[in-house]
Amino acid sequence: MSDATKDADHTGDGTRAVRAGLPEAVKHEPTLPGPVFAAHFHLPGEVTGPYSYGRDDNPTWTLLERAIGELEAPGRDDVETLVFASGMAAISAVLFSQLRAGDVVVLPSDGYQVLPLVRTQLEAYGIEVRTAPTGGDAQLEVLDGARLLWIESPSNPGLDVCDIRRLVEAAHARGALVAVDNTLATPLGQRPLELGADFSVASGTKQLTGHGDLLLGYVTGRDADAMAAVRRWRKIVGAISGPMEAWLAHRSIATLQLRVERQNATALAVAEALRQRPEVSGLRYPGLPDDPSHKVASQQMRRYGCVVSFTLPTRARAERFLAALRLVEDATSFGGVRSTAERRGRWGGDAVAEGFIRMSVGAEDPEDLVADVLRALDESAE
Repeated sequence: MSDATKDADHTGDGTRAVRAGLPEAVKHEPTLPGPVFAAHFHLPGEVTGPYSYGRDDNPTWTLLERAIGELEAPGRDDVETLVFASGMAAISAVLFSQLRAGDVVVLPSDGYQVLPLVRTQLEAYGIEVRTAPTGGDAQLEVLDGARLLWIESPSNPGLDVCDIRRLVEAAHARGALVAVDNTLATPLGQRPLELGADFSVASGTKQLTGHGDLLLGYVTGRDADAMAAVRRWRKIVGAISGPMEAWLAHRSIATLQLRVERQNATALAVAEALRQRPEVSGLRYPGLPDDPSHKVASQQMRRYGCVVSFTLPTRARAERFLAALRLVEDATSFGGVRSTAERRGRWGGDAVAEGFIRMSVGAEDPEDLVADVLRALDESAE
């Protein structure tokens, strides 16, 4: 941990994000060293020291991993972070490093749409998979006998929230590990390890890096043996981040607090505007005081995210709405500085209505974005 973040418990989010993971200052050296492109390193004699081969470790990863760890668990030296080539690489590393044939894992039934593919592979390895929705802490009902509980809160794309502390306590009482997908919240919105989870896992592709120009994932954990297994999995499958992606990610984290504050505030403004429209149903944003998840979210989240979801009456209306938007790109993913929206039903993997829209609010001026959304709703009306 650098001197700038040793007193992290008393440092604001903006200061922490700007300083996270920086090496000690060396005269005439850059503040953030450039990416290290190396497949191998000088290694005479016995294999000692941190760097030997490019699939095992890299100095650029080290700085990024330190930065993420300082955001996920400020002030703690007993956690480890590992970066991966993508969010799915990180998810897979936890699942397949911790589970064996005969184990039971509990997944959210309303989580990321690739999880059903993961379920198929887990079952092929002889692992029993149980599912339950995020809302209402429903995963508690299928927890007995589980080796691992996987939580996604807020869920994607429905934005349901569960009581993470409650589920963690119940899981640990049964001898189960707990992993929390923290992609939508980011470490500035929620810190799963502080809520008791064993792993915090996320796609760094999304709001953590925020520019839609790289793929990245990470796992932060507080159990040394469990993280050693995750590290071993990364080495075996080679699911490693390129040094350029890692460097870009670290550079981007410096503006995380600025982006999160702007995007979260604008997301709330968009949600409040949508709440006034009669053609909009099923509006979800945990930051709305009347959202079904708000009470639980406010107890464990410091910020509510940049994603708003809602439903328009028909598929055709949703498609006309998306086509009418001028400041919002019709694209998948979320968390970028440029607003995006999509009709999630086009992918076929989510249990949502044909007119369901997932909107990721970017860093545009709030009044401009709200005006664009309202205008597009007007123009898309039959």
